[in-house]
Amino acid sequence: MISSSTPITTLFLDIGGVLLTNGWDQDIRKRAADKFNLNYEEMNERHHLTFDTYEEGKISLDTYLNRVVFFQERSFSHDEFKAFMYSQSQPFPEMIKLMRQLKAKYNLEIAAVSNEGRELTVHRVQQYKLGAFIDFFISSCFVHYRKPDEDMYRIALDIAQVHPKQVVYIDDRSMFVEVAHGLGIEGIVHTTLETTQKALEGFGLVPAD
Repeated sequence: MISSSTPITTLFLDIGGVLLTNGWDQDIRKRAADKFNLNYEEMNERHHLTFDTYEEGKISLDTYLNRVVFFQERSFSHDEFKAFMYSQSQPFPEMIKLMRQLKAKYNLEIAAVSNEGRELTVHRVQQYKLGAFIDFFISSCFVHYRKPDEDMYRIALDIAQVHPKQVVYIDDRSMFVEVAHGLGIEGIVHTTLETTQKALEGFGLVPAD
């Protein structure tokens, strides 16, 4: 029987903004526009018209870039632009260390629940060896849903085979945490390592000394 005192067995984690920097946010797009001498406003408008389709895994990164950047002749290649995109990702080592510690100490199951396109997801997972402590990846590009669609969380619960009360979900977007809470999943809005660690301690998850 699941009760309010049921121990946490599973963590659902966002990737961008929690474990790593965001993969392709507004600041990165502005840096790309500066580096490649692009009209940022035009690029950003095109981005918003098609990025959801890319994140849902319905088009490739090359197709996305054809629509947003390479709709006209450029002096640089797809590969040069993608190399810049990939280079912008950086880890948050202390958050990754915390998740590794908690997994080892409590034998937690960890799932990534994130919105991201396929090529960026694969690059980031491999580059930072996220699969070493994350058991499975519910990425929008794999399941063809995007947060805040509730089906993202339902799929994660089904694959993990856990009750919502056994899960804590960590995301830097408060709306996404609120949506998960509506399904009975406890959540933490991540702002800093210290506040998230303290919140996890409130759920009985204390890292190793």
